[in-house]
Amino acid sequence: MLITTTPTVEGRQILHYRGLVTGETIIGANIFRDILASITDVIGGRSQAYEDALMTARNNALEEMTQRARLMNANAIVGVDLDDEVFGQGGMMMVLVSGTAVLLEGGLPTD
Repeated sequence: MLITTTPTVEGRQILHYRGLVTGETIIGANIFRDILASITDVIGGRSQAYEDALMTARNNALEEMTQRARLMNANAIVGVDLDDEVFGQGGMMMVLVSGTAVLLEGGLPTD
């Protein structure tokens, strides 16, 4: 599945717009407490544990969006937007991805 933030794919024609697809992940407050309690790898204000948790959340949201696009018989997602936000008193974090599922010329991928 091709995923891009651009509205088109250079050299490939969009044959059909399948529709909006999204993926969401929410990381609970307990993860943040665990991360903050175990920050022994902070160097220069960065925490590898925190960055790893965010990367996992992003990957989960992208995978969810990709699965939804596959159900729509799409072979690409264009115009992808990634957003994350901390909300609530407990420090919950939401990662949201959205894009447009499309069918590009060349048919469905084999992956």
